[in-house]
Amino acid sequence: MRKGAIATIAALAIVAAAVLPLVFVLSPPAVAADAPPAAGSGVPVTAGTVTAADVPVFLQAIGTVQAFNMVTIKTRVDGQIMKVNFTEGQEVKAGDPLVQIDPRSYRAALDQAVANQEKDQANLANAQANLARDAQIVKNNLAVSQQQFDTDKATVAADQGAVDSDKAQVEAARVNLDYTTITAPIDGRLGARLVDIGNIVHAADPTGFVTIAQLKPIFVSFTVAQENAHKIRERQAEGPLEAVAYGDDGKTVLATGKLTLIDNTIDQPTGTIHLKASFANADERLWPGEFVNVRLILSTRRNAPTVPAQTVQNGATGQYVYVIKPDNTVERRDVEIAAVQDGIAVVAKGLALGEPVVVDGQYRLTNGARVKVEPGAAG
Repeated sequence: MRKGAIATIAALAIVAAAVLPLVFVLSPPAVAADAPPAAGSGVPVTAGTVTAADVPVFLQAIGTVQAFNMVTIKTRVDGQIMKVNFTEGQEVKAGDPLVQIDPRSYRAALDQAVANQEKDQANLANAQANLARDAQIVKNNLAVSQQQFDTDKATVAADQGAVDSDKAQVEAARVNLDYTTITAPIDGRLGARLVDIGNIVHAADPTGFVTIAQLKPIFVSFTVAQENAHKIRERQAEGPLEAVAYGDDGKTVLATGKLTLIDNTIDQPTGTIHLKASFANADERLWPGEFVNVRLILSTRRNAPTVPAQTVQNGATGQYVYVIKPDNTVERRDVEIAAVQDGIAVVAKGLALGEPVVVDGQYRLTNGARVKVEPGAAG
C-alpha cells in the first residue's frame, strides 16, 4: 500500500515538470504598472485676438427723469364746474379745452361794464361838443366867462378818465369770462383728475384739476463728482456732449440725448455738480420720476486695441495676458489696461492688433506651456 502511494506521487511530479515550461511559454510578459503615459497634445483653452474698436470714455451716474415742463391746472375764478373735457392720461395740445366753469355771472359782468363804457363815452362826446362850442365863442370874443370855459375843459377830462376806466373794467370782465374756459397751456400728457364735475371751485383752492407733464422732450437730472467738472466744461465747449440713458440692467439703451445744463455751483455737502441732459423721447421710453443709469460721453478712443475682459489676469507684479505663439505655446506678457467696460478691456500697452491670446483656461497655464485651442473659440 505504501509503495503504491509513493509511485502515484512520483508520476504526478513528472507530469508537472513537463507542463510548467509550456505555461511560461504561452503566457505573455506582464506590463509594468508604472509605465509613463503618452504625452498630451496641450492644455485646452479658448482663444481670441486683439481687435481694434472705438471705445467711448464716459462718466457714469444714476439720474432721475424729469418732465420738461410740469403744470398744475387750476382755476383763476370762482364758480361751478359745468364740463370736464378730458380723460385721465390723455395727450393734449396747447389750447385744447379742459374744464368749463359756469360763465353766466362773468358774462353779465362784462355786459354791465360795456354798458357803463357806452354811457360814459356819450357823456364824453357831449362834454367835448360843449368845450368846442365855448372855445369858438371865446375865439370870437363873445360872452363866455373864463370860469365856464375852464369848467368845460374839466368836464371833458373827467369824462375821458371815466371812459378810460370803463375800458379797463371791460377788459377785466372779458379776462374773467375767458378764465371760465380752462385750456391746456402746453403740449403734454394729463395725469389723474383731481376734481369732479359739479363742484364749486375757488381761485384760492390749493388743489388743481389735473397736472400736465411735457414728455417730448424730457430731462434727466444727475450729479457727478466735482473733480470731473473741468473735464466736462472743456469738452462741452467743443460741442454738446452725448448722454445715454440705460435701464436698470445697465445694458438696455433707453434713449440718447445731449447735455444741456452744467450747474453754476458745486454742491459743497456732497462735493458734486448737478447736470441735466435733454432727450427727444419720441417713443416715451423715459417717464417722469424714473431712475435710470446715465453715461456722459466725454470722448472716444479710436481704433483702440481691445480684448475680452476675462483675458486679463492679475498677478503679483501686475496684470498680464497669455499670448499664443505660432508653435502653440504661450508667452506670459505684462500689459497695461486703460479701462474695462461692458466686458471689454482696452489695452494701453503690451499687445498688438491681431495677436492671438488666451481668453479662458489660463488657470492651468505657465509661461511656455503648450495649448490646444478648443473649437468655438472667441475671435
